[in-house]
Amino acid sequence: MPLRAHLVELRRRVVLASAGILVGAVVGWFFYDPVFEALQRPINEAAEARDAIVSINFAGLATAIDMQVKVSFFLGVLISSPWWLYQLWAFINPGLNSTERRRTYGFLAAAIPMFLAGAAFAALTLPNAVRVLTEFTPEGASNLIDAQTYLSFVMRFVLAFGLAFLLPVIMVALTLGGVVRARTWARGWRWAILLAFTFAAIMTPTPDILSMVLLALPICALYFLALGIGVLHDRRLDRRRVADGLPRLDGTMPGEQA
Repeated sequence: MPLRAHLVELRRRVVLASAGILVGAVVGWFFYDPVFEALQRPINEAAEARDAIVSINFAGLATAIDMQVKVSFFLGVLISSPWWLYQLWAFINPGLNSTERRRTYGFLAAAIPMFLAGAAFAALTLPNAVRVLTEFTPEGASNLIDAQTYLSFVMRFVLAFGLAFLLPVIMVALTLGGVVRARTWARGWRWAILLAFTFAAIMTPTPDILSMVLLALPICALYFLALGIGVLHDRRLDRRRVADGLPRLDGTMPGEQA
């Protein structure tokens, strides 16, 4: 396809993806009340635990409607994720061969539930994080949390967990694509564990070590699961290359040391 045709196709896919997000936002608008109630529940629980005033504050005249619009679009992005991910796949699909297309189907099928699993894990962790953060409020003082600030915090919290749970999908994609070998992931396992626990410590700023460990362990487990898949792939590819008389991925021939 010429460049102009690619640009036209890109515009078409962007319009379709945006339309899907808009439809998802309309659906999210009608679910705003139960979603906002769920967002507000950790604040109410923190207020009851401290026996103090802790609540969401709508500071401006239009803050309430602005909050509803932003929550609706955030829900729209989540609801329509299969649709706009498909549009991305449909744009790159003509340039892929049959093997790459099958792999892309697999990556999409794995990425969506993994992201949603991370978001669900964030929802389970959020009340504990809110409770600990509000405990720093001095005795006798009120904590009126700006609605926009709180929404931004929740969205970053959910997205951070969702992206963290996409780690194995990205690792497997890079390994199958030949960009990174499994032995490279294996050499960096110590750094991976350190980063997992650092991420857990930042995202669950609780005084007990148990909460940090409960978040870091699934991330580490996903890392080693992706590493295992990469090792199996590289070994199978090495056997195939040796059978064809070609050197292994590391450039060595049978009988030579890597």
